Amino acid sequence: MATVNHVGLCVNDLERSRAFYEGALGFRHRSDLAVPDAPAATLLQVERPVGLRAMYLERDGWVLELLHFDRPGNEPRRDRSFTEPGLTHISFGVDDLPSACALVTEHGGEVLEDTEILGMAVMVRDPDGQLLELLPRV
Repeated sequence: MATVNHVGLCVNDLERSRAFYEGALGFRHRSDLAVPDAPAATLLQVERPVGLRAMYLERDGWVLELLHFDRPGNEPRRDRSFTEPGLTHISFGVDDLPSACALVTEHGGEVLEDTEILGMAVMVRDPDGQLLELLPRV
């Protein structure tokens, strides 16, 4: 039997991402971790130097791990199609969709206006371009 421990998200700037997820989506800072290069390189299959720092945020018992690699040679962000295998988005229930969209913009994210479905759902991007779906909380 398995349980979900956390979801990891690579970011360009830990503090900027922390401010976004705390301010726009109500996460709370839990802890930070500087990961030694040797075990990080082995586990993540990343060439040294790895330069990994992790920050753990929590909301309603759900943990988001922000990962920052302080090293040369990191891949640039790219848009991914929903039809490409792998994680497509993270979905959040919000109390008020227009207010949540305003908070996304206020904290450095982007609301993809052309994705809104009659106040029932909208896609947004965090400051690094990660797709997030906002739905009214039921």
